[in-house]
Amino acid sequence: MKTIIADKIASVAQDLPLKRELRVSTEIPCEEGVLIAAEILSSKSSYNMLELTSGRMAKLRPGDIIVGALGQRKALFGYSGHLPTSLAPGDTVQVLNMGGVLGVCDSINANFGAPFDAKVLGAVQDFPYLGERIGVTARVGRTSLDKTAGTDTRNVPVVAIAGTCMNAGKTAAAAALISRLRHLGYTVDAFKATGVALRRDILAMEDAGARNTAIFTDYGVVSTTADNGPAVTRMMLNELAAGTPDVIVYELGDGILGAYGVEAILQDSGIRDALSCLVLCANDPVAAWGGVRLLREEFELEPDIVTGPATDNVVGREIINDRLGVMAINAVTDGSELGDAVAAGLKLAGKAESAQ
Repeated sequence: MKTIIADKIASVAQDLPLKRELRVSTEIPCEEGVLIAAEILSSKSSYNMLELTSGRMAKLRPGDIIVGALGQRKALFGYSGHLPTSLAPGDTVQVLNMGGVLGVCDSINANFGAPFDAKVLGAVQDFPYLGERIGVTARVGRTSLDKTAGTDTRNVPVVAIAGTCMNAGKTAAAAALISRLRHLGYTVDAFKATGVALRRDILAMEDAGARNTAIFTDYGVVSTTADNGPAVTRMMLNELAAGTPDVIVYELGDGILGAYGVEAILQDSGIRDALSCLVLCANDPVAAWGGVRLLREEFELEPDIVTGPATDNVVGREIINDRLGVMAINAVTDGSELGDAVAAGLKLAGKAESAQ
């Protein structure tokens, strides 16, 4: 082992109390969630930020020593890459996202250019045994994923926000909904169920008034898939429901059709049975039409509300109302109306009346 000084620790390592002075090992297990130290080798003028454990975004520069996690990423509008099969100090990996996921890039995004290259320095060591200098490989998460976990929401109403693709307004809708429900007097807990490690969205939910939040990285998952998505969603539902909020709101990152496991989650019987309200975010009326049809025909789910850029003006809202028979409300301009509609659908009138 050797000692290094990290310049920036990525938010994917949020659940570990890491200091800038770290010990690293030359033995590097190539497994999802293993934390490694690496030196940035290249420079970029776009997509050049790293989300820190503080939640702040910091610009990366050549020579920066960062801590990130090994993982894969399969993004429609971002870098895609896979977990390396072997690593040793001196090898090169790429920074696959702003949350600090490190892997081997397979496909770039023309808008962002090539990803950062980073030279591997070693596997970060954790010292969990008090008074002993016995190091173990540091890994993402505060608890382990239990794929056998069932679903127990304790009858807490659950609102899911799905989208037709990335950047369809899901986090904006979640924040607007949480904010309005909080103003109506309800206790709201929230989580992000799918995607790749980045805490930005749940920080926005906290800013909107969510009492407790969670994200899949808290359970050792760096990037969700059809294999781990349902289990980690059930675990987050169970954990937040145990705190007896009035409502749980969660965002399904990426789109209904994608590689992050949204389809598998929507097909999970326990998760489906716990669902009280489904909000669909769409970028345009055609996407709204396809998303509603997909939910109805392949998942046998009826969306309660459509929001997103497709509802930015009255034309889009009228098309959705007339052609799809679904309520259309814009989360940005009519956030209160969105929250009121969800509260009415969940029959949460009691506290709302007393709060006014």
